[in-house]
Amino acid sequence: MKRFVLLDTAPIPENGGALCLFEYGEDFVIKIQGGDGGQLMNTRMHGSEDALAEIPCRKVAGRPNSRVLIGGLGMGFTLASALKHLGKTAEVVVAELVPGVVEWNRGPLGEKSGNPLLDQRTVIRMEDVAKVLQAEPQGFDAIMLDVDNGPEGLTQRANSWLYSAGGLSACAKALRPKGVLAVWSASADKQFSEKLKKAGFKAEEVQVFAHGNKGTRHTIWIAEKLKG
Repeated sequence: MKRFVLLDTAPIPENGGALCLFEYGEDFVIKIQGGDGGQLMNTRMHGSEDALAEIPCRKVAGRPNSRVLIGGLGMGFTLASALKHLGKTAEVVVAELVPGVVEWNRGPLGEKSGNPLLDQRTVIRMEDVAKVLQAEPQGFDAIMLDVDNGPEGLTQRANSWLYSAGGLSACAKALRPKGVLAVWSASADKQFSEKLKKAGFKAEEVQVFAHGNKGTRHTIWIAEKLKG
């Protein structure tokens, strides 16, 4: 019988909480320490994480020296998908706040996602994605956000700004003309679609299966910048 085996615990900076990495048979699972037992992510179901990068990166792959930003490394599947769908001269910047998550991807998780951290196009930034957004106006052709459980599924209050009017405005400013913002969420949220429109995006809500073509569905907003 498979059981959860705790491999490591990684503190969340400026938070006081921690993430826990578990082995579960042939798979790995990340949970919040002391949480309700729910999984933040696992290596068996990552279809929506793949799609989070595939959809926007296909849209910008033809641009010369395309540059994209991923908020949250997770288990590396979004990064791997971005690299797969971008050209050889592209740059993929990953903002990850928890150092332990990066170490896990260099260790036991790397093989599951194809070791995307070893790709020369990958740049890791050990800081909050909000700071990266605010520091680089018109710095990216696409931005992919997979932070917490999405706009209405937050487990960390500090993440709420990213999905606020101010956060979405910062995303728009950080995108180049006709840039694309992709946002992952565990559930649908009509109010968030309206927020995207008010922030200057043409938004589409896409439902994607977490694994294959069955089971849990997750939501991805694909929002194209309309001006500037």
